[in-house]
Parts: sequence; structure tokens; C-alpha cells
Amino acid sequence: MGDKEQNHLPAQNGKLDPLEGIKKNSRYLRGTIAEGLQDQITAAISDDDNKLLKFHGSYQQDDRDVRNERRKKKLEPAYQFMVRVRIPGGVATPEQWLVMDDLAQKYGNGTLKLTTRQAFQMHGILKWNLKKAMQEMNEALMTTLAACGDVTRNVMCNPNPYQSAVHAEVFEWAKIISDHLLPRTSAYHEIWLDGEKVADSRETEDKEPIYGSAYLPRKFKIGIAVPPSNDVDIFSQDLGFIAILEEGKLKGFNVAVGGGMGMTHGDPKTYPQIARVIGFCPAEKAVEVAEKVVTIQRDYGNRTNRKNARFKYTIDARGLDWLKQELNERLGWELQEPAPFHFDHNGDRYGWVEGNGKWHFTLFIQNGRVKDVEDYPLMTGLREIAKIHTGDFRLTPNQNLIIANVTEELKGKIDELVKKYRLTDGKHYSALRRNSMACVAFPTCGLAMAESERYLPSLLGEIEAILDEAGLREEEIVIRMSGCPNGCSRPALAEIGFIGKGPGKYNLYLGGGFTGDRLSRLYRENIGETEILSTLRPILFHYAKEKQAGEHFGDFVIRAGYVEEVHSGLDFHQTNTPAR
Repeated sequence: MGDKEQNHLPAQNGKLDPLEGIKKNSRYLRGTIAEGLQDQITAAISDDDNKLLKFHGSYQQDDRDVRNERRKKKLEPAYQFMVRVRIPGGVATPEQWLVMDDLAQKYGNGTLKLTTRQAFQMHGILKWNLKKAMQEMNEALMTTLAACGDVTRNVMCNPNPYQSAVHAEVFEWAKIISDHLLPRTSAYHEIWLDGEKVADSRETEDKEPIYGSAYLPRKFKIGIAVPPSNDVDIFSQDLGFIAILEEGKLKGFNVAVGGGMGMTHGDPKTYPQIARVIGFCPAEKAVEVAEKVVTIQRDYGNRTNRKNARFKYTIDARGLDWLKQELNERLGWELQEPAPFHFDHNGDRYGWVEGNGKWHFTLFIQNGRVKDVEDYPLMTGLREIAKIHTGDFRLTPNQNLIIANVTEELKGKIDELVKKYRLTDGKHYSALRRNSMACVAFPTCGLAMAESERYLPSLLGEIEAILDEAGLREEEIVIRMSGCPNGCSRPALAEIGFIGKGPGKYNLYLGGGFTGDRLSRLYRENIGETEILSTLRPILFHYAKEKQAGEHFGDFVIRAGYVEEVHSGLDFHQTNTPAR
């Protein structure tokens, strides 16, 4: 393939991170997972196998709400597993939706989570049921392979209900790229699907032509955006493809590299970063570009310090010119100059829209949690729709759901079900709530420092009262919350962002770009709800009084001197010295 020999990675300072040895010695992601699943003594698996399990699309977790109580009773934690299903572009059939619904009732906690990467997550699966759940997903042509771990994650794609013809073509490229970059190990089929075991000489039988035996230094995220919508937050991706259209037809893609949201509190060497556009490629060259970019990160990514192992750090340590030269050498041809493009929003368009002779209904699903609650049988309603729907379901990057490709003949029946089960397009909510996102956080995420999904709705209620008083209820403002600095809900790109510091405490960030093209800056540190509200109130009133025509909140707080503009992740941690 013309790339550097995978098992002779460039020398790096310091000892390799211990996970590198675990991956290298795992026999292509096998470890002792199969044996651990058979162990009846504990509901958990070993630490090493837990790290490898992520590559298979699952995380071992425990219910942190009962952790202390179980410790007092000398019981092991309430171990359970989260499973993430990789579905490129977030497109699922009605049959697949029904399978996920059924599995959530049989094996999970009775809910589904629609993620910010357009994937399904199911929580609360016990070890004894993990394999059965995986097998039933596979029977519905769904896989969890590479939904987590140091590989390319679910490839995102703009759902574009109002650009159906373009979406179909771009979605196909998302699937092709995703399939091309899937790990080739047979371990997944062997462990979960009772596939045939390979010979003991696995070093010669099992190969990873793209990843090598140590896989990537860290996770790698890819997305495809179709202007004018940037709902995939293309600048948060390790590798982004921006569709360039001419007369409504796909010409090719601008290539953006080096985005990423994660950081570590108190470590200035870690930071969120926005991807930078480096060129243009024809559509038929996108798969080749994706592969070569991934192999560059494989060969040069930091394998000694996982906190600095994402592609953004690889690029920032060596420079964009180095990256472009290395990419051109591996491709054997050069990217063209970037084509002009423009984004005007990164949210969803709710309700019914028509496109390409079909109808599409976008539901608002707060924080992506699909469940039945009193007076809002969301999960039941979607189940009944899936039973008659002949189109598809599209999970959006904003954790919402599109009932897509509804025929004229079925539109009336589906609309009746929407009304019967009180499914909402969210238009009665404030624009702020419709533009909100939160990660899962407590009780299942082991990294959470503060609440997020369970807390943001109530905080929004308090902020909405201020918005109503200021006359801003229908003002589009992007607000996001994450329970820790890993940034799964992409808060560093929000106009108002919260990142958890501890129980009930958050860092408040302001000034992100409305279209997802600019990072925010820290405005207040380690504050609780009372101070959050007292801080935001005068700023929102000031915005209501002095905003210019068409001026978004993130732009206003910079112009008004509340925060200084962040031009790059490299200055994200610089001390804010605004006029105010």
C-alpha cells in the first residue's frame, strides 16, 4: 500500500502507554473476553478485557447511584454494560428500530439513547445477556464492532431531509468509508457470533491491513457535512468531508483535519481544537483520502501519552504543511485547492418537510433519550410508527430523530400516530431548548464529574424564564452541557457551554460559533446553578437590548467584550481579559 511498515512505528519519547501492550498482545482484540463472559462468579470482566471490549462496541459500567450503598453491604458494584451500535449516517430501517426497542425491553433498562454521533446506545445490559443482545443485533444487520475503541468510530452524515437526492449520494459515501475502515479481525465473529476460530498461528491468519496489530493511538472520528447545514459539527471531527455541490449535484469534498473536543481539566497541554480545511478531492477519491489520513495517525500519533494521542495533537506538533506533504506522498497525488462553501446553521429543522417526492418528520427528543414517561409515551409511539413505516429512521447529530421517506399514502396514518402519542416537533419549546444537547453522565458514565442529561432540562427551565422576561424565547442560541471535559456533547463549540467540574459545579464557556466554526472561551469557573443564572441574566438582557440585526449570541458576547475570540485550540486556555 506504500505506507510505512505498521509494526515499525516512528520512535517516540518515553515508555509506551500500557494500553499499547494490551492491544498488541490481544491477538487482534481477543484477549480473554470469551472466557470472562463465562465466569459466573462476577458480573464484571477483567480490566484488560474491559479495555478491549470497547473495540467490540461495549463499555463496562456500574450504577453510580447505588455504588456507596453496595460498598457498605460489601457487594461488588452493580456492574452492567453499555452497547453502542454503529450505523453509518444514522440511518436505520423500521425493522432495525423494532429490534433495538425489543432488546432495550428484554436486556437493557427499557430506554434507548440516540447519540451525538448518530448511533444507538443501550444501557443496563447484564454480562449474562451481552452476547445474546449482540447476536440479535447482528441478525438485524447491525454491528457494534468499532463503535468504541482506538479505531474509526461511526461515520457521521448530514441527514438533510430537505435535500433527499443529495443525501442519498452522500450517505452512500458515508457507508462505503465506514465499511472500508472497519477492523478486519475475526475476533468479533468468533466471540459474539460463534464464528469459526482461526488457527493458533493468528499472526499469519488474522491481519489488519489498515490498523496493524496495535490499532490507532486513540479514537478517530469522521463526518460528512452538506452545506448550508453543519449539524455534524464538521470542525469537531478528526477528519471531515464537506460536500461541494454544483447545480444541486455532488462534485466532491473539501477535506478538513484535526478537530476534537476532549481535554483534561488543569492540563494546558490538552485542549479542544477545530479542524482546518486543507484541500478538495473528487468524491470517488474520498475513501482513499480517509484511509491514508488514518494511516498517518496510526504511524505518528502519540502512543506514550493517551491524553495527547488524538489526531489534533499529531498535527499541531508537526504543522499543517507536514500533514499535507505526508498525505500527498501516501496518495501519490495532491489535493486540489479548497472550494468555497458556507454554513448557516448546525441545528435540526423540526416538523414535516417535503423532499424528493417524500415526506420527512423531525422529532425533538430531549438529549436523545427515547423512553415512555407520564403523558408522553414516546417509545410506544415510535414503536407503533415503525410497525407501518416503509421508509427509514435517521438519527440526527443533535440527538433527534427523523421519520424519513414517508410516502404520500402513509403520511396521514403516521401523522395520526404522531398526534395520538403526542410526539412533538418541539416547536412549543424555546429555541434555546431546541438547540440544546447533553451527554449521558451520571449514573452510568464512569468519567462523569457532574450531572448532564438528568440536569440540563431543569436548568433550561430556569434560563427560559430569563429568556421570556428578556423577549428572547424564539432566539436561536446553541447551548450544550457535558458532565466531564471529554466533551461528548461538543460543548466547546456551543455559544453557551457547560463542562462539569464536580457535583453541581460547572465551568461556563461563552462565544462559540452558531454554525460550529469557532471554539468558546472560559468565562466563569466552578460555579453552581445560582451563580450560573446570576451570571447569564445580565448578559442575556444586554444581548436583547443591543444585539445587531442577525447577530448571534456567540458573536455578541465577543463584540460586547465578555470574552475574547478563540482562533485556535492552541490559545483555548489563554487567560480571558475581556473589557468587562
